[in-house]
Parts: sequence; structure tokens; C-alpha cells
Amino acid sequence: MIRLLVVGTGGMADTHANAFAAIEGVSIVAGVDTNPENLRNFTKNHNIAHGFATIQEALAWGDFDAVCNVTPDAVHHRVAMPCLAAGKHMLCEKPLATSHADASEMAQAAAAAGIVNMVNFTYRNSPALMKAAEIVAADGIGDMRHFEGSYLQSWLTQPAWGDWRTEDQWLWRLSKGHGSHGVLGDVGIHILDFATYAAGANVARVSCRLATFPKAPDDRIGNYRLDANDSAMMHVTLTNGAAGVIHASRFASGHLNDLHLRLFGTKGGLIVTHTHGKDHLQMCAGDDLITGTWVDIETPPVPTIFERFIAAIRGKGDSRPSFAHGADLQRVLDAAVTSDTNQSTDQVV
Repeated sequence: MIRLLVVGTGGMADTHANAFAAIEGVSIVAGVDTNPENLRNFTKNHNIAHGFATIQEALAWGDFDAVCNVTPDAVHHRVAMPCLAAGKHMLCEKPLATSHADASEMAQAAAAAGIVNMVNFTYRNSPALMKAAEIVAADGIGDMRHFEGSYLQSWLTQPAWGDWRTEDQWLWRLSKGHGSHGVLGDVGIHILDFATYAAGANVARVSCRLATFPKAPDDRIGNYRLDANDSAMMHVTLTNGAAGVIHASRFASGHLNDLHLRLFGTKGGLIVTHTHGKDHLQMCAGDDLITGTWVDIETPPVPTIFERFIAAIRGKGDSRPSFAHGADLQRVLDAAVTSDTNQSTDQVV
């Protein structure tokens, strides 16, 4: 039996709990949260025996093998370091940290501890993305030349996910003082991972502009100053020489939670879409290039990151995406922020 500790018992913790409950031989044995009401509801709803107010209390108890770090972004590093020192495997929510320095320290600590360490880049669960990466790796579209990726949400223009004006779970994402790096850190990192994984290359250079739009009188709601970025626009050059654009927004009216990626090579192109929770992959290559015909590609199911995390602990799979990869992407985010702050055209990553 693999025993899991969930740290941070907000909405995303339910996703972790439900996913792991479906895996044989896995049990969530305790939760940790500084918010007593959240902790009480979480442990009750998922029939979890133990609850702790701090990670120190949980580590003193110690009867668990691995940790789900589902805390807010700014708390990831603080929670991870003592757990890694105690030799606990960890699945951490993205972004790995709020700075490359912290993310790098987490990656180094995980490597030194010799434990399984993974970052929950949700869209690695996408069959279309995984198949696209497989095609690119097999030279199916030739040498990469150009790409464009977007992650579009609209929860600032409609209430499908709740009222962001009154609910803390959304308001903290709009406030730097509450640990948010805005849309860049929240979903921008997802589309960066999505694009670079499919393209089979890392980011070499980035230029970025961030935009924060007025959302309330004096840009404040209660204790939340609404100063985190709402849209991010990046020009990116990859280590394989491909150039492209990546953008993300919470003001993309009409798009609830949509990812789009186009990859163009010397032998063909790929279109990956994830909309309304469904994947779609198309390809244009060979003789179809002459007519511009795009063909649907079959995308078989892939294991979820939750399944892969458990398999890695059991020694039956690799632990990607790792903390090292999360730290590499955090370096890109830091460079993007620097580019915007300095209004510079390019930053070497």
C-alpha cells in the first residue's frame, strides 16, 4: 500500500483525492491545511482519518510515503523542502515555485534525496499532445520551423466556474500579494510545457509583454489588490531553431478552458486542440501538403499523471515531468517577467 499525504485541501485537492482513490493499492491517509474548515471538509468528504494544521506536525507523525503538494504557488517551496529532506516522494502542482532560485533548490533537493519527484502539468494527460510529440520525435513533420500556442480562459467575463469577485479561490489568482504570478504563472506555464513537449525542444530565447486590466474600483476587492497579469504574449525561439508565439489570457470571451497548438515543419504540420475537455489531433503531410488537406489522427488513451506517479514510486515507470523540468520552465517565466519589466525585446534563457 502506498500512503499519500495531501497538503493543501482546497478545490484541486479533491481532484487529487478522486484520482488516487481510483488506483488500486493507494490510500490517502492524511491531509494538511492551515484552514481548519477546509481541512475538516476534505477529510470528511474523502473518509481520511488524520488531519494536521502544519507540515511539521505531519512529518512528526510520519506514517506516509508520498506527498501531494497542492498548496498555493508561493507555498510550494516552503512545504516541499522539509518533505524532501525526510525522503518523501512528491507530486507538486504547477508552477513548481514562484522563482527559478526556489524551483532549482527544490529540484536539487529532490535529486539528492533520490525520490520520485513530478510536477502536475495536467495536459501531459492529453492523448493528442502525447501523439503529436511522438510524431515529431519520429521526424514525421521534418525539421521544426514555426509554432503557435495559446491557452484561453474566460472566467473574468462569465460565471461558469463561480463568481471571481466574491470567491477567494479565484481572487488570490489575481493578486501578487497573495502569491499569484498571474495568468503567466497559472496557465502560461501549461501552454509553455504543452508547446515545448510536443516540439521536442526547450526555450532558448523569449520576449514577453504582460497586461493587467481594470477589474474593480481602485483595482481592489477586500484584502485582494488585483495587480497580477491577466494576459501574456510571448515570442519564443526554441533550442531546435523553431520560432513562434505563445499567448494566454483570462479575458478570452467564448473560451472556457481551451488549448491550441500548431506545429509546422519542413515535411508537414500538426494541429493539437483541447477544448471542452476533448482532444483533437490533425496532420498535414506528404501529398496532402499540395492540397492543404488536414487528416484526423487517432489518439489512443494515455495514463494520467496520477497513475504515472504511482507507477514511478513502484519502479514501473519514469518520473517525468520532473522537478528539474519544472525549474527549467520557471527560468523561462522569470526571463519573461524580466523582458516585460525592462521592455526588452529578448531574453536568453
